[in-house]
Amino acid sequence: MAASQSSVASRDVPVTAEIAKRATHLSWRDLPDDLIERTKQCLIDWFAVTVAGAQEELADILVSEALDDGTTGKASLVGRREKTSPAAAVLINGAASHALDYDDVNFAMGGHPTVTVVPALLALGEQVKSPGRLFIESFVAGYETSGRVGRLVAPSHYQKGFHVTGTVGSFAATAAAGRMLGLDERQLAVAFGIAATQAAGLKSNFGTMCKALHAGTASEHGLRAARLAAKGFTARADSLECDQGFASSQSDHLEVDGALGEPPSGWHLRNNLFKYHAACYLTHAPIECAKEIRLRSNFPPQRVRQILLRIDAGADKVCNIPHPTTGLEAKFSLRQTVAMALSGVDTANLASYTEAVTREPRIRTLRDKMAIEFKPNWTHSLAEMAVELDDGTTIEAKHDSGIPWTDIGKQRSALEAKFDSLVTPVLGSGGAERLRDAIDRIESLDDVGELARASVKN
Repeated sequence: MAASQSSVASRDVPVTAEIAKRATHLSWRDLPDDLIERTKQCLIDWFAVTVAGAQEELADILVSEALDDGTTGKASLVGRREKTSPAAAVLINGAASHALDYDDVNFAMGGHPTVTVVPALLALGEQVKSPGRLFIESFVAGYETSGRVGRLVAPSHYQKGFHVTGTVGSFAATAAAGRMLGLDERQLAVAFGIAATQAAGLKSNFGTMCKALHAGTASEHGLRAARLAAKGFTARADSLECDQGFASSQSDHLEVDGALGEPPSGWHLRNNLFKYHAACYLTHAPIECAKEIRLRSNFPPQRVRQILLRIDAGADKVCNIPHPTTGLEAKFSLRQTVAMALSGVDTANLASYTEAVTREPRIRTLRDKMAIEFKPNWTHSLAEMAVELDDGTTIEAKHDSGIPWTDIGKQRSALEAKFDSLVTPVLGSGGAERLRDAIDRIESLDDVGELARASVKN
């Protein structure tokens, strides 16, 4: 009875209105200097993974579908030559940016924030000729909304099987597009209602193209919701907290204090996590453990007798494909990625995730020697590993991948290296330089269409 009373009391709090108010009132003068730099770093990372992801079969299929449907327009497709309507561009760019599963993460959201926000802003900004400062304001508004809505429904929303990037990401894209369109707080609250009725995405599709599609549809839904609200389309203005609304239908509770409370370090954006391995983020801590053990001892893989990994129980339903047969499945396999790291395979290289690598005898042998203890109530981003060798020696390592870098200058250098490795093969060195220059100058751009056009393949 106490839990039920608490739930009712929580639904009396106007959460939707409060989150909408904070998003619409955010302005340039509210942003500390480091948030401008962090936004640019998110863009460096997003364009890197999107330019590369746009070359994947998934993007080819989506572009073909749009063109077959007669979709034409002037909206740019990142890393490609075709042009489409803004709505189609949002879907395609959003899906392409998540195709490699190499994009950034935020644990407050519980998913991938930037891939849902930037596609909507890029297409809308190119269409309405948005200035760069408004783009940044809108990006931060969307990003912070992702953290607030994510915390509102965590952890049960994700545990029920919903892919947060597709669901919570719809609200992030709505807030960003709404901010760029100049919606007032009442209009944005209604836009959230339009987004809520479209929000979708199932974890059961991890390891397939649908996971990337979730990012694209979230961004597309968000842009549509903001535009419809601007035209007077109606929806409930309390969609997050109302009975049979987003939270009550897709989670067990409302964490109002978490949603409306101050984020760690003051901004959710300060807790953004970038990927330096091209696989599911929950594989990153185990990969780092395996790399440390291999580099510390330099033993040949055939000397491994057994591997024990301890990790949060939640990973069991996210990245525990035991016998992957494709490169995409490999990205969601703890055994595969650990075996790759112990064997010296470069887990940052996109070419490492192929069907052929999943069949390699040395990799398969190591996979079969690995046992996993899924620990309840364990730190989500923490991994512990013990590798026993043939002489009885045991080597251990521990890593927490959920700690943001404090040195953002060092972080920029790492992201620029990632950018160059992914963008230069597609756009050439001159194209990569033009795109990065446009990102660095974004706050001075009169029209962010320059940024969109700089990302297009010649």
